[in-house]
Amino acid sequence: MKLQTRAKPRRRAAATPQIVVRAAAGNRSRGWLSCGTLTIPVALGRGGIRANKREGDGGTPLGRFRPLRLWWRADRAPRPATKLPVRAITPRDGWCEDPADRHYNQPITLQPGQSGDRLRRDDHLYDYIIEIDHNQRPRVAGRGSAVFVHLARDNFGPTAGCIAMRKSAMQQLLRRIGPRTQIVIG
Repeated sequence: MKLQTRAKPRRRAAATPQIVVRAAAGNRSRGWLSCGTLTIPVALGRGGIRANKREGDGGTPLGRFRPLRLWWRADRAPRPATKLPVRAITPRDGWCEDPADRHYNQPITLQPGQSGDRLRRDDHLYDYIIEIDHNQRPRVAGRGSAVFVHLARDNFGPTAGCIAMRKSAMQQLLRRIGPRTQIVIG
């Protein structure tokens, strides 16, 4: 009689527990993101890393955050490999940046002519957006909105307060992080 053995199920690699973002020496709008053995250059907010983040200050918030989900342009790229929840960006997806609005710092469905940060852009900056839990619980009006991890401009110019990187780096990062990963900025 021949013994049958079962193949062990393949386990997916666990998400990296923590990524760290630090400003580069001598340039507050540039920095480095470290995720395990991966270290990548990033663009930061024009105001550098700030402990007291305010709406419109151009600062990248100092603190510990969690990635909530990935928003991506399904019309421009295949669904990326990630452990994060994923949502395709539609033409009407936006983000409320008005501190007086009850939907402040939340995704919204934009009506024609409505203001807000449009998530479907003509450039490629928002082809991949990692939504983080900055100013979520509690949500405080004026403490900053739409702080994401997204793609960088070609010249690696400063962001309005987000963390930005090249597409290839984003794809590597997405394979390594999950909802329990801590993002430490500062």
